[in-house]
Amino acid sequence: MATRKKIVDMQEIMEIYRKAGAPGEPHKALARLAGTWETRSRGWMGPDRPPVESTGTCEQQMVLDGHYLQQTYSGDMMGQPFTGISLLGYDNHTKKYQSIWIDTMSTGVYFFEGTASRDGRTIMQESRYDDPVHGPSVWRTVTRINGDNTIEFEMFLTPKGEQEIKMMEMTITRKAEEVLQAA
Repeated sequence: MATRKKIVDMQEIMEIYRKAGAPGEPHKALARLAGTWETRSRGWMGPDRPPVESTGTCEQQMVLDGHYLQQTYSGDMMGQPFTGISLLGYDNHTKKYQSIWIDTMSTGVYFFEGTASRDGRTIMQESRYDDPVHGPSVWRTVTRINGDNTIEFEMFLTPKGEQEIKMMEMTITRKAEEVLQAA
């Protein structure tokens, strides 16, 4: 087992943290997602039930000096108003994408962690969570960034001892007026 060198010099410690905390290419890629988006979702409440469809909006902005992408989703879920917030970032130290998710249908905080494809356009993350309906479960998400104006998102659930099931898919499209402004 390798041991880490004990560092006692404060300047050396601060330099390590400065390098580890500097936004890089993954953060620049997240910054390109800033803007106003429209969402179209399909969610499944069970394998034998038809999907429930909904629409909404997503405001995305970089926060904390370009370290994290804050996503605020608004719409409806099963006929009820719904709001969810995600903070998505890339940890230079662990080389992993990390995010948290909170929403108005829960009091829990979901922590996700995972990696991206070589080109950085597909981010795969997992979260372990004791779901109030399914019990201890693994949530798996796949985010595909298809160009500058479309994102596809899928969420899967694997309850302990059971098979994975698809819970949701969402197409996130940059609002038309933002696309025109960028052209």
